Amino acid sequence: MNLETFFLVSQWFFISYFILQASCYLMLNFSAMISISRYMGELSLSKIQGAATADVMPPISLIVPAYNEELTIINSIQALLQLDYPEYEIIVINDGSTDNTFQKIIDYFELKPFPEAYRQRLKTQPVKQFYTNKQRHKLRFIDKENGGKADAINVGINASRYPLFCTVDADSILQHNSLQRIVQPFLDDPSTVASGGTVRVVNGCSVKKGFMYKAGLPKNYLALFQIVEYIRAFLFGRLGWSPMNALLIISGAFGLFHKETVVSVGGYSADTIGEDMELVVRLHRLLRKRKQKYRITFVPDPICWTEAPESLRVLQHQRIRWQRGLAESLSKNMGLLFHPKSGALGFLAFPFMMFFEWLGPVVEVFGYIIITVGFATDFINLHTFLVLMGIAVGFGILLSVTALLLEEMSFHIYERPVELFRLFLATIVENFGYRQLNSVWRLIGLVQWVVGKKAAWGEMTRSSNWQKDQSSRAND
Repeated sequence: MNLETFFLVSQWFFISYFILQASCYLMLNFSAMISISRYMGELSLSKIQGAATADVMPPISLIVPAYNEELTIINSIQALLQLDYPEYEIIVINDGSTDNTFQKIIDYFELKPFPEAYRQRLKTQPVKQFYTNKQRHKLRFIDKENGGKADAINVGINASRYPLFCTVDADSILQHNSLQRIVQPFLDDPSTVASGGTVRVVNGCSVKKGFMYKAGLPKNYLALFQIVEYIRAFLFGRLGWSPMNALLIISGAFGLFHKETVVSVGGYSADTIGEDMELVVRLHRLLRKRKQKYRITFVPDPICWTEAPESLRVLQHQRIRWQRGLAESLSKNMGLLFHPKSGALGFLAFPFMMFFEWLGPVVEVFGYIIITVGFATDFINLHTFLVLMGIAVGFGILLSVTALLLEEMSFHIYERPVELFRLFLATIVENFGYRQLNSVWRLIGLVQWVVGKKAAWGEMTRSSNWQKDQSSRAND
């Protein structure tokens, strides 16, 4: 094959790839629009009829793994203590933090050692000590040896008292009614084994004593681009797959699970860096293998606010980690792909994640390189070059603008016109450099997974400038 033929074949391959990708995203978009319209109607009806009574809401164990979270942990626990839900407990697990996380929690909430009976149903690193405060009976604190986030969550599952558990990141803030909304699928359908809520970026917002009282946009452009990404991922990505029972990921920052079902499949896997997605994919695979009726659902309005990286270095580590987690999760559960009884999950969602998310960075990065080299060497003319780049960039803009439109049609979190204008500009600007950089990072993550390089979480440097104050006493 000569170079001219190579570039010609490459052109048609990339055009075909992007057209197929666009068709799949448009399908998801259509599904999400139908779902959000139906959901908003049901939400309005439930408000008229009144929320579910407290006696039908099952008790929930909130599990909060914490590693080096001294800047945000107090506000996060404060928020959890003020949730509007009839019966729940909070289990904070210190996973061998090397900063002041442990002492801050002990001092602020005036916790004392407590000799609790502990049944180790899931194997974990050793637990050192349990702590509690009789005046704050909802809160329990566990100190353990470092074993990673999955290991810490498994400790929380072992220690939990209630039939449902909810994982919440230690740097996150829940809205006061988030538990009421995320538990609804379990009330509507007894076969529900997991439900996930929406994660939004807290950078630029104002939080005081655990309450997010003013939504806003950050000045940092990296954080602003991530707001668009989160809206796109949750409001038509996950919302699009959920009606088909083909949701492959529930964010580790905010997900509700049926405890016995999770224990029956072995809990969270400590040997993967994408433990949240891997658990959900494994639940699908094993429950279908058992021929068990189940549902895994996404609920768009329970909101968890989390801090997004504001530096390129931290964001790079995060995106490399996410891509490795995706590769691990899919490769460990390949039995789902085109399985005769897998339905939309195995014939639509799994192939989509494989070809457009798992292997997508390879096509995207090398596509940009080949198109640019072909144009520079006159194997691709100016018209073809502009068409190819227009398809790639224009498609990204279309997806982001559509996601923003869905946001405005539904929850309208950002109310000021200037904020909407900034978000609209971000949906355009992110496609000129930022999106391509993300593809490069994801490709690095994929290469690291292929060569077997040891995975590492890296350090998350937090600004915490969204917190207005942190009181020095627990009873303030």
